[in-house]
Amino acid sequence: MIVSPSLLSADFSCLRTDLEMINASEADWLHLDVMDGVFVPNISFGFPVIEAVSRICKKPLDVHLMIENPQNYISQVRDCGAAIMNVHQEACVHLHRTVQAIKAAGMKAAVTLNPATPVCMLEDIISDVDMVLLMSVNPGFGGQKFISGTIAKIQRLRKLIADSGSEALIQIDGGINLTTGKEVAEAGADSVVAGSAVFGTENPTAVISALKKL
Repeated sequence: MIVSPSLLSADFSCLRTDLEMINASEADWLHLDVMDGVFVPNISFGFPVIEAVSRICKKPLDVHLMIENPQNYISQVRDCGAAIMNVHQEACVHLHRTVQAIKAAGMKAAVTLNPATPVCMLEDIISDVDMVLLMSVNPGFGGQKFISGTIAKIQRLRKLIADSGSEALIQIDGGINLTTGKEVAEAGADSVVAGSAVFGTENPTAVISALKKL
């Protein structure tokens, strides 16, 4: 399992300490949620924070834009050191153009679906994306309960990927812990984003190691 701990749940008063923990852990990526208070009902952090994180974190940055008009910020995301740029299907009028622009900028292109957005919305783009993120909570806040219907949605997405010949990875974000992580792994997920389950425990590196083994 590819594990991408979510910076949103870190302690921002001692961010360097948490980032050094991530560096020393078995985490594959670091997940960064950028929220604008418009697309989602919360505001998180922006490019100055991402750029500062990139100077400390040795893991690839998995940047998830929960914002309106994400296509306007492709160069800024790249310049902050992101390896993966993730945009919401619901926020992109011209999704194919946005995906191609992300790849042209030298990043992996990922697309997110909110809980109420069906997998079929990706039928005509699935062969072009490197990863699909299924939100297993409604985006905007950490610490929410996992939406159980995500399991069947993973299975539908796995079939779409197989039928299309796509090599896209499936990532799950929201309410992930060792129990729900096992469930999504069995359903066909390749990657999990874990926030509270990692940063809210006394031994985050052990949790990361356990998630890796799912």
